[in-house]
Amino acid sequence: MKPEAWVSLKQIAEHLLVSTDTIHRWIRAKKIPVHRVGRFWRFQVSEIDEWVRAGKADGKAETGPEEQ
Repeated sequence: MKPEAWVSLKQIAEHLLVSTDTIHRWIRAKKIPVHRVGRFWRFQVSEIDEWVRAGKADGKAETGPEEQ
């Protein structure tokens, strides 16, 4: 079985149909499964899909206090 590829922040934003700013907010809030590879953030689509299915992408992590 071929190992799952790592994807970029931009690719995961496109996969979830959200902006890269939203992904950055989720990373800062430590809400999204992400891995640091050097100076880049990398994601595995299977982890992100499971995170969404678990209901953890409910939008509450999308906005911070400065946006309310």
